[in-house]
Amino acid sequence: MKQMKVFIHILVTAFILSSCSIQKRCQAPELNLPDEIIAGENDTLTIADMSWWELYSDSTLSKLIKKTLRNNRNMQAAEAHIKQMEELYRVSKASRWPTIGAQLFADHETNDYYGEKFKKSPEFSLKASLGWEIDLWGSLRWGKRKGAAEYLASVEAARAMQMTLIAETATAYFELVALDQELEIVLQTVKTREESVNQARLRFEGGLTSETAYQQAQVELASASALIPELEQKIALKENQIAVLAGEYPSKVERGEFDLNVSLPENIPIGLPSTLLQRRPDVRQAEQQLQAAMAAVGIAYADRFPRLTISLVGGLENDELKGFFESPFSYVSGNLVAPLLTFGKKKAQYKASLAAYDEKRFAYEQKVLEVFREVNDAVITYQKKRRTSELQLNLFEAAQKYVDLAQLQYFNGVIRYIDVLDAHRNFFDAQIGLSNAVRDEYLAMVNLYKVLVHCPPGRAARARLVGGKSERLRAWY
Repeated sequence: MKQMKVFIHILVTAFILSSCSIQKRCQAPELNLPDEIIAGENDTLTIADMSWWELYSDSTLSKLIKKTLRNNRNMQAAEAHIKQMEELYRVSKASRWPTIGAQLFADHETNDYYGEKFKKSPEFSLKASLGWEIDLWGSLRWGKRKGAAEYLASVEAARAMQMTLIAETATAYFELVALDQELEIVLQTVKTREESVNQARLRFEGGLTSETAYQQAQVELASASALIPELEQKIALKENQIAVLAGEYPSKVERGEFDLNVSLPENIPIGLPSTLLQRRPDVRQAEQQLQAAMAAVGIAYADRFPRLTISLVGGLENDELKGFFESPFSYVSGNLVAPLLTFGKKKAQYKASLAAYDEKRFAYEQKVLEVFREVNDAVITYQKKRRTSELQLNLFEAAQKYVDLAQLQYFNGVIRYIDVLDAHRNFFDAQIGLSNAVRDEYLAMVNLYKVLVHCPPGRAARARLVGGKSERLRAWY
């Protein structure tokens, strides 16, 4: 009993020393988070607390996003990878437990050697074995932690892909409906210029204007008509992109109309720095990769020391079936394997794992810096795109009034036809500019939501270990 207590004491001491040694050598990331994500803004709420279906009021888009998350092949591959890493995590957990085996053996050997009598040598045995590696230095424990971290990293990678797919789908959708709107503007412009050509022709034939005005009207009509094929091509390609994102072959895409009178919020709550990092699945993925790298250091450290395996074998064994069940046997063995001379191999592997950890740590710190840059860029972009949209609306209204006035003055003989054409060109440009500005405002909102990120529901988000295990993993780091 006393010897057993000493043995247990040695195991516990080795366990603690190995853990302390690894944690001492693996430096924690230096984040030094700012007090505010954006200077002067310190919101406790964030737009990321809204679900994407609440953010986008277009029901057609919501259906499309749901279908994309359900059918996208990359999303399905990510979910399959989660399943793979979950099973590998189970393997790492099972490695800490004893292995139990059984063997049934029967042998009937005959010998007729030169100079000797013919001899029969049968053997029958039934064995059960139990083998258990004693985790002296925490190698198996670190292996389990590494498996858990890699599994959780795969979950976060799938969540990041979900947000990317939502953003890509919403972006492509808004670009598509904006192209529809632009095509409609061009078609309406072509119709208007056809009427202008007819009017110019009649005035030219009636001697009220020169042939130059008539030819100018034809040039403007041809210029507008030439835009149609390119827009139709862009629309078809955008539909193909959306269809493939949704896991379908290229096909027509259902969509709504583009709302030029959109009223998106002026001020967007963005939340606190600490909550930002908690929300971003790519940051959490980098964190888990860092945890896995730390566990790899622990494995490499433990691999430098002896490994102890205990074996227990028992069963029945006899040369004949007669009396087989009355021939029990058993034995216990211990196998201690120690690397005595590896020419620096084990030490080099350990140092390599430390360097790999530092690589992941710097990558994590860089990821955090990039996250704050992305949010700042997205907020600034949204604010400026929204302001641009407001100014383009003012320009559109002014250009529309100018067209009406120019048309009236031309019929009254106050201005030349070239002035009317200039007014129409300005109005056309203002229409296209407003459409593009509203599109860019939508896209800026999509990007802002993506960088502030809310983890959407989905199959990947329902991974069984994400909740409790993640917090426990952070506890030992």
